[in-house]
Amino acid sequence: MNKVLPSLLAVLIVSGCATGPDYQRPDIDLPQQWSAQTGPAKSADVAGKRWWSLYADPVLDKLIDEALLNNADVQVAAARVLEARAQAGLTDADRYPSVSASIGVNRTQSTLRGSFPRPADLSRTQNSYRATLDASYEVDLWGKYSRASEAARADLLSAESAREAVRLSLTAQIAQQYFALIAADAQEAIARRTLATRSETLALNRKRLESGSISEYELYQTVAEEANIRAQLAALTESRVKAESLLAMLSGRSPRDILSGNVVLGKPAAVQEVIVPAGLPSELLLRRPDLAEAEQKLIAANARIGAARAQYFPSVGLTAYLGSESTSFSNLFTGPAGIFQFAAILTQPIWNANRIGLGVDISEARRDQALAQYRQAVANAFKDVRDALASQTASKESLNAQSSRSKALESALSQAQLRYNAGISSRLEVLDVERNLLQAELAKADAELASKVALANLFKALGGGWGKESDVTTAE
Repeated sequence: MNKVLPSLLAVLIVSGCATGPDYQRPDIDLPQQWSAQTGPAKSADVAGKRWWSLYADPVLDKLIDEALLNNADVQVAAARVLEARAQAGLTDADRYPSVSASIGVNRTQSTLRGSFPRPADLSRTQNSYRATLDASYEVDLWGKYSRASEAARADLLSAESAREAVRLSLTAQIAQQYFALIAADAQEAIARRTLATRSETLALNRKRLESGSISEYELYQTVAEEANIRAQLAALTESRVKAESLLAMLSGRSPRDILSGNVVLGKPAAVQEVIVPAGLPSELLLRRPDLAEAEQKLIAANARIGAARAQYFPSVGLTAYLGSESTSFSNLFTGPAGIFQFAAILTQPIWNANRIGLGVDISEARRDQALAQYRQAVANAFKDVRDALASQTASKESLNAQSSRSKALESALSQAQLRYNAGISSRLEVLDVERNLLQAELAKADAELASKVALANLFKALGGGWGKESDVTTAE
């Protein structure tokens, strides 16, 4: 025993040596900081990850809170976190000894025709009672189990990041669909007002035709325009209904609520342009939940290479039991019935048709896949930010242009109506201006939607709000 203890101590010391490779974050050519953006700006209070508070719409806040609580994708992601946490605990359990207790009885009968005669005083039937406390443990010499635990912990962090990515994506989707519904509702109202005007004009022209003031040609033009508006209204109504259904589904509502389509709309304030100030380090983007998820997957794949390589080396298994054994149950727990055993076994793979080598190759190939996916995710993230910033600028310019166009066409319609009433121009000129005004008003509603969606896309691309008043500015 005196020789065994130093040997075991040496084994336990060696067990601290784990096979590599150790994880290092890949070198990626990142820009040093964000490009500067110019323009009048003031501080904006971005309340942590509740970036949608910039919209200043309590109805939207309530919808997002409802979705984060009830949305099925969020619930699935949360359940996956629980699964990964349990799996990490299960993997960690392999690093510790297992202890169990057993008690059993055995009754046997010996043959009378065997090679060895039985003593006359020995009963042919024997009873045996046994109670033991059993323990087993495999010494983690080369980090097989510690690397597996490292991979399992990375899987857990990956699942948590995936949950946050789902939540971030959902908040952006809710905001986008909410404003899409507002835009669809506004466009439908515009079309209904235009249809009412066209219907009145059609009724008036029918009377004018009867009195001979206009020709059938002018009447048919009015009929065609009125029918065209009715067709546009039907399409806009369909878009509104679909937007209501999608928003209700994203909010996690019941099938009955989805069918009813009862979605309350608020009156959001004008959206300000968010300025990402120069000087912020570009590494800030690496906190995006989808990038964190991709990196944790890379860490897990890297750790599993070490677990696979550890299979090449010897393993030491320790087993022991302590208990009692007796032919009589009444004597089972007496001193003379005591038994114990301690055993150690050293196992070294010699030939297994290259199973271990192929397992290492598989792990390395999966690590290479995870590395490529991580690099691509980082590249996509910077692309998303650049595109989102460009969309925000373009949507602001488009909204200003469409607003100017709509005002100009309103004035042009008044002038065209005056010219028609004075007999200077035909009804066709008035109809042409009315048609252009309708399209301009619909386009303006689309531009307002685009400006609000651009803000959601920007914060989704950036991974949420900064949470500090000095980190984000808004341009009026």
